[in-house]
Amino acid sequence: MSDLQQRTSRLPGFFKRPLAERVALVSEWAALDAAEQAILLGASGLGAPQADHMIENAVGIYALPLGIATNFLINGRDYLIPMVIEEPSVVAGVSYAARLIRDGGGFVTSSDEPLMIGQIQVLDVPDVYVAAGQVIGIKEALLAEANCCDLTIVGLGGGARDIQVRPLLETPAGPMLIVHLIYDVRDAMGANTINTACERLAPLIEKATGGRVNLRILSNLADRRTATAECTVPAAALATETLTGAEVVRGIFEAYAFAAADPYRAATHNKGVMNGMDAVCIATGNDWRALEAGAHAYAARGGRYTSLTEWWIDESGDLRGRLKLPVAVGTVGGATRVHPAAKVALKILGVKGSRELAEVLAAVGLAQNLAAIRALATTGIQAGHMRLHARQMAIAAGATGDLIGRVVEAMIAEGAIRLDRAQELVQELGRTL
Repeated sequence: MSDLQQRTSRLPGFFKRPLAERVALVSEWAALDAAEQAILLGASGLGAPQADHMIENAVGIYALPLGIATNFLINGRDYLIPMVIEEPSVVAGVSYAARLIRDGGGFVTSSDEPLMIGQIQVLDVPDVYVAAGQVIGIKEALLAEANCCDLTIVGLGGGARDIQVRPLLETPAGPMLIVHLIYDVRDAMGANTINTACERLAPLIEKATGGRVNLRILSNLADRRTATAECTVPAAALATETLTGAEVVRGIFEAYAFAAADPYRAATHNKGVMNGMDAVCIATGNDWRALEAGAHAYAARGGRYTSLTEWWIDESGDLRGRLKLPVAVGTVGGATRVHPAAKVALKILGVKGSRELAEVLAAVGLAQNLAAIRALATTGIQAGHMRLHARQMAIAAGATGDLIGRVVEAMIAEGAIRLDRAQELVQELGRTL
């Protein structure tokens, strides 16, 4: 049996262990060396000189907590999931949901080939349909030219795959032809490669059509590069002290139905999905804004904004779930190989390429959604969230050590989780220590 098969992400009581012990467990899991452990603990990592080279006008570094979600079993393999997020309850919620899904056999995931879309906007042509035909007439030349842009990706089996045309007859600027370049970017996110290729094709398209090219840019609606996660949750695993498993299953299904039918609810429902996915994106140095843009556009692809996830009750009365959405992420290039903590996060994940990372992200999104709607359908979202929020208020008010817990318990008992009350309690209870 290999080391990967022997490892388990089922770590009961992980959250109760001291920080140093959690780091030690994760370090053993991922075989992190002392330097990588120091990066996790914030003793080293991204420095001001590196930051200055990453963006313009850099003046410093902004830190966020990096947590580990446990219990993930994906396609029969265990994963520990690095997540960078400031919002309380997200890491705990997704870990708990992953444990419930683990009881049903874990996640089953799949993904498309990493095909990205580049768009070239052609204007000032007498007839967009004639221009479309002219572009298709030089398709092979366009594909060959696009493949000259990134010989590394082409050498790895990627490259230009297709040229497609989309006439837009009615726009505020009049008729225009949109040319799509379909490009396999392998393990890269692909934005730079796509944009470079589109720039290179523009003169050829102008010459063939007699038109004028304006925009040459990738599309973040990467609907040819989707990832899918599915799961089963046994009804028995969802039972609470006051509700049967069947009642919880029904409540979760009804919560999904609300989001499926109403865009106001769907926006919040999908935000829960992205809470998890964004956190992994940030941890691994990927572009979470691109992920968000693609996800929400995909949620509205039918002409109405709706739920990204599907939940239903199967013939056995168990809960079934599915999430499919565009996931354009990379494991090479960009911040994934520049940011020290992103490199450590990828090592902890142990993914072999962009498609595996995309599938992990989809599993995290599905689990995060389950965590949120399960809470809403049972105890309500505030029960766990407000305890963590109270802890933040206590720390912000100046509480340290044992005083943090005492202030938290006092605010919860009073039902007054506010900064001003936390400050008063720090003064009152601090005198008794």
